[in-house]
Amino acid sequence: MSVAGKTIGGQAVMEGVLMRTPEGLAIAVRRTDQSISISKRPLASAVQRSRLFKLPVLRGAVALVDTLAIGLDALMHSVNESGDEELQLSKGALGLTVFAGLALAVGLFFLLPTILARFLGANLLHPVMANLAEGAIRMLIFVAYVSLIARWPELRRFFQYHGAEHKTIACYEAGEELCLANVQRHSTLHLRCGTSFLLIVMVLSIFFFSLFGWPNIYMRIVLRILLLPFVAGLAYEVIKISAKSTGALWRALMWPGLLLQRLTTREPDEAQIEVAIAALKAALELPA
Repeated sequence: MSVAGKTIGGQAVMEGVLMRTPEGLAIAVRRTDQSISISKRPLASAVQRSRLFKLPVLRGAVALVDTLAIGLDALMHSVNESGDEELQLSKGALGLTVFAGLALAVGLFFLLPTILARFLGANLLHPVMANLAEGAIRMLIFVAYVSLIARWPELRRFFQYHGAEHKTIACYEAGEELCLANVQRHSTLHLRCGTSFLLIVMVLSIFFFSLFGWPNIYMRIVLRILLLPFVAGLAYEVIKISAKSTGALWRALMWPGLLLQRLTTREPDEAQIEVAIAALKAALELPA
């Protein structure tokens, strides 16, 4: 929720930032000649186009698919717009890379934990305890994965743009003028971050997977894949509530996600903040 008026979403892209409002999106990219390329377009989300998709939980699953599609397109745009010949990719190559990444994520965070839990003897436990053991393994794998990629030097600038996106949105939500001095004062951590969303998905999955007991491994794999959109939709609702809540309880519940963001965001430099500001200003200029 935005104090200033509009709900703003965003993401880091290669050498740039995407900002999204209810009216559309804008992408700002720092080119190799240090100029800033800005692309903006009106865009109605799938949730806005259908009453059915506005239903709680379902809207979260739909919004996730929508965000992934937009994110893929934005990454493709930023890679080619940056002017860095080493980064140039065809849309097919980038799409294949993203698809492989999603398949790896599902395998790593949802299939591998249930296989490891069985290997470690979870079949001998009560179904609830077996699911808790699987959930603990999933959380450990997730945190280890995030910690590992956070140490990858090549991703440092990407994480800096992630931090610039958060700081700029926070500045807007505080009702302040979008300028370098104001943006710099804000935190790189934000309640509605995708990192927090993923952590909530991990936690909620423990509870919902437990409702289906501990069937054979093949049924568990099928159930986890089928339930993932529902769990993601519920996590979306939690994020929406947290954005509107200022109570100490909600802050405490969201604290682990904010802590994890310390790994996926970095303090941006002035040039990166300038790009994020340009993206948000362009997005806000889109007609209602």
